[in-house]
Amino acid sequence: MKIKEIRALGVNELKQKTAELKEELFRLKIRQASGQLESTAVLGRFRKDIARVKTVLKEKEEGN
Repeated sequence: MKIKEIRALGVNELKQKTAELKEELFRLKIRQASGQLESTAVLGRFRKDIARVKTVLKEKEEGN
């Protein structure tokens, strides 16, 4: 997910997106633990996406 796409979202949408990304990351971690995940790079991408969304959310909540 690109930062431009993230910045276009509203506060409520960002909170919802964070929850969705965390849920998907949880599923991926379970798949990794059971040996079904082929590429572990996906985990890093999801963690970075979550960080991006949280950063933009914090900026919007603080009014910057």
